[in-house]
Amino acid sequence: MSDLDVDALLGNPDIRIVVCCGSGGVGKTTTAAALGVRAAEVHGRRTVVLTIDPARRLAQSLGLVELDNTPRAVPEAAGELHAMMLDMKRTFDDVVLAHTDAKRAEEIFANPFYQAMSSTFAGTQEYMAMEKLGHLRARDEWDLIIVDTPPSRSALDFLDAPARLSRFLDGRMLRLLIAPARAGGRSVFSLVTASFSLFAKLMERVLGGQLISDLSGFVGALDNMFGGFRDRAEETYRILQAPETAFLVVAAPEPDAVREADYFAGRLAEERMPLAGLVVNRVHEVYAPDIPAGEALAAADAVEADDPVAAGALRVHARLVAQVDREQAVTLRFREAHPSVPVATVAAQPADVHDIDGLRKIGTALSADPVNLY
Repeated sequence: MSDLDVDALLGNPDIRIVVCCGSGGVGKTTTAAALGVRAAEVHGRRTVVLTIDPARRLAQSLGLVELDNTPRAVPEAAGELHAMMLDMKRTFDDVVLAHTDAKRAEEIFANPFYQAMSSTFAGTQEYMAMEKLGHLRARDEWDLIIVDTPPSRSALDFLDAPARLSRFLDGRMLRLLIAPARAGGRSVFSLVTASFSLFAKLMERVLGGQLISDLSGFVGALDNMFGGFRDRAEETYRILQAPETAFLVVAAPEPDAVREADYFAGRLAEERMPLAGLVVNRVHEVYAPDIPAGEALAAADAVEADDPVAAGALRVHARLVAQVDREQAVTLRFREAHPSVPVATVAAQPADVHDIDGLRKIGTALSADPVNLY
């Protein structure tokens, strides 16, 4: 069971992308930001941190008022560090502008279905994350791109984006909806056989003729771009499988978080994605490990009458020992299930991290010897 060498990972010029994934509330965004700060300041790498999580914790911790779809320099960092937050509609708009003419782009932007899909459609965020990551990598401007993904299992949804897009583009119903745009605007239902007429009427009744018209217009306007969407998504998927990419699963030493970490590790193995290690945040330490919990409680009872302060301290120690035992047990289960996955640990901090100095401390903790959980 090896330990994760974070500095070797960040300092390796062959590693160009680090993807942090994990469940919510485990310090994943803080970990991504701390890795970015350390990569830029300690290893001298030109680094950009891309967050897909719409929460604004990354901007706050980096001392920025806000983040948007364009990389912003972090002025408080000593090295070349930039940060950005995915704006899925802006990214979709940029893709349209880059791959069609101005007149066609105007038609697409005005289409109600496009307006809904680019803002709220399920899966659009993950697919646009693939587009943005692919765009950043293609620019070859950064030594290292660190991706902070959304919380929970949706963090790996972007791995499914190419397959979902292919199913969407190749679906029979979508082909029917494309047909009127290719046939001079005739109704979609005039292009199918009479045996389909009953289903057609049902579709109009359920979805509404205007929605079908909007969808047909949207598909027709984007038809010449679909192949490019799919090709770029699949190219980014291949990049995520390449040796230049490293996935870090972030967890807390708690049953639910470690179960999610186990899921992530298994899914990455199935997809042949390079898992570099597990980061366990908020690990507690015992500073008097030679005093078991039972002895501490017995001693507390013995001195309660004469020294209640000492008794209270002994009971706190006993609770901490019990907590550490639980953390060791739950984290050891991951270790046993994935013995080849290196692990780095970060001790629980006395306060939330909210500035560059705090991120530097986390980066130092990540690079130090791991807390002994075993």
